[in-house]
Amino acid sequence: MTKQSLKELIRDVPDFPKDGIVFKDISPLLASAKARTAMTAAIVSHYKDQTIDVVVGIEARGFLFGTLIANALNASFVMLRKPGKLPGSIEKFSYDLEYGTDSIEIQKDSIPKGSKVLLHDDVLATGGTAGAAVKLINSIGGEIIGANFIMELDFLKGKEQLGELDVFSVLHY
Repeated sequence: MTKQSLKELIRDVPDFPKDGIVFKDISPLLASAKARTAMTAAIVSHYKDQTIDVVVGIEARGFLFGTLIANALNASFVMLRKPGKLPGSIEKFSYDLEYGTDSIEIQKDSIPKGSKVLLHDDVLATGGTAGAAVKLINSIGGEIIGANFIMELDFLKGKEQLGELDVFSVLHY
């Protein structure tokens, strides 16, 4: 499948979850085995010559392709979750949003120190969550080698929050 045919499977939902927001719905892409395979292959091909030990997916839509990417790269998969969702010893990182704060958590022992980590989420928008994820992963000893996304909303300049990190997005809006 071409990038254009994948892009055609992303549905715009106006005024969701609130007025003025155009939500990018990946449900039609997920419904197609051919599209899931093509999207996974597009992401994996960017990292085929790199050593990846761990893929970290950001809750919740980052879990969907994150596990597929981890399988294809023969890497482990780790969940980065909202507060209160993970058992055991947790590392937490709080970050500012436009109107308040949010937090993300990871199990402290989920990434062996020095592991090469690839971060995945469905969309890169303002970069706040991804930037916080990078800091959180670094704090428990992971070495982030890149971040990838199904789509990037270029006009929001989220890539700027990730500094010099290798950022790869399949689709751009």
